[in-house]
Amino acid sequence: MPFRRDLQLEALLEVVRGQRFIHCHSYVQSEILMLMRLAEEFGFRVQTFTHILEGYKVAREMKEHGATASSFADWWAYKFEVYDAIPQNPAIMAEQGIVTSVNSDDAEMARRLNQEAAKSIKYSDMRPEDALKMCTINPAIQLKVDRSVGSIEVGKDADLVLWNGNPLSNFSRVEQTYVDGRCYFDRRRDAQLRQRDRALRALLEQRALEALQSGEQPSSEPSRRRNRMYHCEDVEDEVAGW
Repeated sequence: MPFRRDLQLEALLEVVRGQRFIHCHSYVQSEILMLMRLAEEFGFRVQTFTHILEGYKVAREMKEHGATASSFADWWAYKFEVYDAIPQNPAIMAEQGIVTSVNSDDAEMARRLNQEAAKSIKYSDMRPEDALKMCTINPAIQLKVDRSVGSIEVGKDADLVLWNGNPLSNFSRVEQTYVDGRCYFDRRRDAQLRQRDRALRALLEQRALEALQSGEQPSSEPSRRRNRMYHCEDVEDEVAGW
């Protein structure tokens, strides 16, 4: 009989061989140091520590290990393990030569990582160029996709956003968005489509009102299904039947 495959052990073997890269959720210095020491004992490297709100305490050790960091911009004191978090954390790690980016667990805030990166200019006088890297080329390096995205270079994917001002400013607006060189959003075209849709909506609402006034019944019930946002524990809860 063939041996039963152990997918968990296979994943660990890929880590040791350098075929699978570790992105580790972390908060306090003790767990950050623990994983780096474990990695060095078994001969692999931690690619990226995420959240890493006490990274400023062990930035030198992280640099020596070769780890990168993806941190919150200014979250602190919302639970026990983040009491020592400081908003200067990303800048301190970046100053030590660590490839640093900003992230968010929140879908809404993740849409505005340019503004999250800009907070390091306020808190730490980071250069705007370095702040912009924290939401462009640096995360691409951490995900090992910087050959394709993260900066504007010949040969890379033409995924571009054109702003009417500084990309790090709260007051700047997106004018155009390109994916693989194709324009997926244009503000002028969007204004035209919105005007068209307003006229179409007014026409449909008028026809629906006339139908109700004439006694006509709806042909189907409106959908009440909502889009659900999943969290870390949701999948386990569903499997357990809770």
